[in-house]
Amino acid sequence: MDIAVRHGIDMEGACEGNLACSTCHVIVDPDWDGKIPAPVEDEEDMLDLVFGLKRTSRLCCQIIMTPDLDGLTLRLPGESRNLLD
Repeated sequence: MDIAVRHGIDMEGACEGNLACSTCHVIVDPDWDGKIPAPVEDEEDMLDLVFGLKRTSRLCCQIIMTPDLDGLTLRLPGESRNLLD
């Protein structure tokens, strides 16, 4: 999430990566499915609140970038929900 915000991607990240919202919802490209660690239960709970949930949906604040993820492709959903407002 920090990388996206730093590079001007239109992503709110309302909770600043504290796993308390779902405004950094992204959809992982199917080619990368299974190549990133599975979400923890708290992330899965927050994903239940997103619009447009897909099988490869993730909260990008929970994806820790490593050299193995170089080239990772993510897509922003059409809309997001901010429950903190």
